[in-house]
Amino acid sequence: MDIFLIKIILAHLIGDFFLQPNAWVKEKESKKLKSGKLYLHIGIHTVLIFIVFWSFDVWKLALSIGALHFIIDALKLLIQSKKNARIMFFADQVVHFISIFFVWHIFYSGVLDISFLDNPKVWLIISCLLFLTMPTSIIMRVIINKWIPANRVEDQKSLQDAGKYIGVLERLLIFLFICTNHFEAVGFLLAAKSIFRFGDLKEAHDIKLTEYVLIGTLLSFGIALAVSMLALNYK
Repeated sequence: MDIFLIKIILAHLIGDFFLQPNAWVKEKESKKLKSGKLYLHIGIHTVLIFIVFWSFDVWKLALSIGALHFIIDALKLLIQSKKNARIMFFADQVVHFISIFFVWHIFYSGVLDISFLDNPKVWLIISCLLFLTMPTSIIMRVIINKWIPANRVEDQKSLQDAGKYIGVLERLLIFLFICTNHFEAVGFLLAAKSIFRFGDLKEAHDIKLTEYVLIGTLLSFGIALAVSMLALNYK
């Protein structure tokens, strides 16, 4: 990756996540464009460009980054509400990175190399990753639905849809471990999950719940292993 692009991204990460206290975020959300912290935040992003490049010759780049950052943050503050705050956070970061790539292209004639998309294995990996998320969750639910215990501990104590997202994360981690030839990490993951689940199963005193959890865990791991080996051995 181009060194100039890396430096601009680094400045953004430092400015948005390390040098922006929660108190500033709350003040910006309450006062919006009248917040002094908004303009201080923009100033920090501008100064960070000079620091990471260690030169005053990049003043045009710094001012461009600062101006675009102000426009994006201002629009976010005007549009954001309590209902869409989570979506706006991710949308804000996506637009920021788009602006970064745009500025990088304008000032340094940067061009992203996407030739890797011509490789069929890339598309296979993308397909495998997507399959291990919601499609696998649905397939597992269909398979083990008839064994769901009447009174599960999760129904009373767990977060909403926590089990589904835990399963998705564990399958993606297995895929990552196997594709990077870290098979030992898969065993560690299985052992860690078993330890965390042991307490719940012990308290439940329910053989059916224990069997249900074991079936779900082994099925999830089995599907993840099969898909991962397919991607790893594809020529």
